Amino acid sequence: MLVALHIRDFAIIDELEIELAPGMTALTGETGAGKSILLDALGLLLGDRADAATVRHGAERADISASFDVSALDDARNWLAKRELDLDGECQLRRVIASEGRSRAYINGSPVPVQSLRELGELLVDIHGQHEHQSLMKRDLQRQLLDSHGGHQALLAELAAIQHDWKQTRQQIEAIVGSGQDKESRVEFLKFQLQELDALAPQAGEAQQLHEEHGRLANAGQLLETCARHLERLYDDDSSAQSLLGQALADLEPLTAIDSALRDASEMINGALIQLEEGVDQLRACRDRLELDPQRLQWVEQRLDALHQVARKHRIEVTELGAFHERLGTELEQLEQADRVLDALQQQRRAREESYARAAAELHRQRLATADLLSRQVTQAMQTLGMHGGRFQVEVTANDNPSALSAHGNDSIEFLVSANPGQPLRPLAKVASGGELSRISLAIQVIAAADTRIPTLIFDEVDSGVGGAVAETVGQQLQALGMHHQVMCVTHLPQVACHARQHLQVTKLTGDKTTRTRIRELNGDERLEEIARMLGGQKITDSTRRHAREMLDSAAVKPDSKLSKRGKPRGKRSG
Repeated sequence: MLVALHIRDFAIIDELEIELAPGMTALTGETGAGKSILLDALGLLLGDRADAATVRHGAERADISASFDVSALDDARNWLAKRELDLDGECQLRRVIASEGRSRAYINGSPVPVQSLRELGELLVDIHGQHEHQSLMKRDLQRQLLDSHGGHQALLAELAAIQHDWKQTRQQIEAIVGSGQDKESRVEFLKFQLQELDALAPQAGEAQQLHEEHGRLANAGQLLETCARHLERLYDDDSSAQSLLGQALADLEPLTAIDSALRDASEMINGALIQLEEGVDQLRACRDRLELDPQRLQWVEQRLDALHQVARKHRIEVTELGAFHERLGTELEQLEQADRVLDALQQQRRAREESYARAAAELHRQRLATADLLSRQVTQAMQTLGMHGGRFQVEVTANDNPSALSAHGNDSIEFLVSANPGQPLRPLAKVASGGELSRISLAIQVIAAADTRIPTLIFDEVDSGVGGAVAETVGQQLQALGMHHQVMCVTHLPQVACHARQHLQVTKLTGDKTTRTRIRELNGDERLEEIARMLGGQKITDSTRRHAREMLDSAAVKPDSKLSKRGKPRGKRSG
């Protein structure tokens, strides 16, 4: 949910900070006070196009940030974790717009493209009204809402798995068929290459071993002479290093009892003697291993020359010959067995297409049933929202001959609506009235409240063109929706505002040279006065106050156990 929003130097806002509560929040204020500016600012945080004209006059930049609690939002947390932007269940969005038009975006302090704000924003906030964030107007999201409302997740997962396997099989078939045009010539070429490699039979690591052996054989004389010379000096001579160290140790050892300071020297000489004897053993082993073998040296040189010639021919390193030999053999085997493999793959593809067709047909049947139910539910809700005679219909159209299988099935889903009697059904995206669109969206969201994963819903102008009992119904619907989501509603109607759990008032302060917008959370008495103002205009009487009190008492929010666990945030303003 949206926890806090901070705005600085944006439009006519110098600086304000608001904290949002769970449930329903009403934003009220006189026309022109700046309620829409708040939504514009939030829209920028969600990836809207930035405009230098939105920077407050005289300021260098506008700075907008918001805090979200995503601890219970798996989709948002996974999105953040995948991009290494997660921060212990918190999410900070920030957008900075410079006065010359440049824009920068941040998520949890890390700079990101604006597209990232847009992607994450669609998981956090859904704005309904005359804004770009109309998720219900997107065909993909209409399909997702229908499937979520109908509980089609298991069937969709099965379809996606079949489609994934089918796609891999098709790619394997295309690879074999595509290579078939020159398969015969490729087979002959591989056989020619393998004939030489088979005769050579390069082994893994062979070249390196041969180079090491060649070094020993080529320098065997020098190695033997050096080992023998130093064995004599270090060990065999009467005055060898071993004899001298042994004599020194024999002379010092009895003296350590007289002078303990000699003990450390004696121990170090003894260690040196041990090291010397171990080194002599190594020299002797090397000498015994060495031999002068001109024939072996000649064979090693010829073998290395053959390996390097073949490696140069194939333009690879000599150390890669073994793997190259194996790779060509595998390719030849695959090509020679291509026809048999192709038959098996084609059978797999047909089997998966049949499985997909059965699952897609069942999904289509379930979607039709869910579409009928959702159409009737939304149509009924429209009657209570000032659209008497309006109709809503979910159109499910099957594509019987798809060019490729889709992970979502073969159906095209579209929401159609007729807001007034006698009007034909039209796509939801083409509804002209922003107020009607908002109310239709409200009806759909309330019905599907248990299904949608977006935690924060914002409704702008949902009360456009309604009043009286319809406005009361809108307020009740928003209040009900607030039991499952965080709901923010910009409204001019007291019948709607009185149902809110939190009430924020937006006012415009005009001085001699400046105009500012401020926002504050209303307490009980202040809220009563605001509802009375919305009822009676500038002239507030005892009668309007009594009416306002009756409305607030009648619409009082019954604390929900889940919501009541959170403390009520306080709004504040600075600057």
